[in-house]
Amino acid sequence: MEQQSGPTEYRAPEDVEYQTILRQFRIAAAVSACVVAGGALFYHIAEKLSWLNAVYFCVITLTTVGYGDITPKTDAGKVFTTIYVLIGIGIIATFVNLTVQRAIAKRARK
Repeated sequence: MEQQSGPTEYRAPEDVEYQTILRQFRIAAAVSACVVAGGALFYHIAEKLSWLNAVYFCVITLTTVGYGDITPKTDAGKVFTTIYVLIGIGIIATFVNLTVQRAIAKRARK
């Protein structure tokens, strides 16, 4: 039995673009949150940082601010931080880029 499809709803290109950016933004936000949470878990366990200091260190590191007030002390922490920075900065940069794209697309819809 064949299903009949109804008329296709027309959506302006701006709406389609905005919905695409919004979906990508949500994914990037979730991945960024997971990266920070995963890093915080590692630093809390391996470096014995408090949860607040672990999250703080992750955010400061991935945004490349790097105050230097907290640094990894263990070899495992140093190796993890090296890999974490190489992967995490790209993820955070993507999230920031999509945040700007979302704002521009939202403004264009008005």
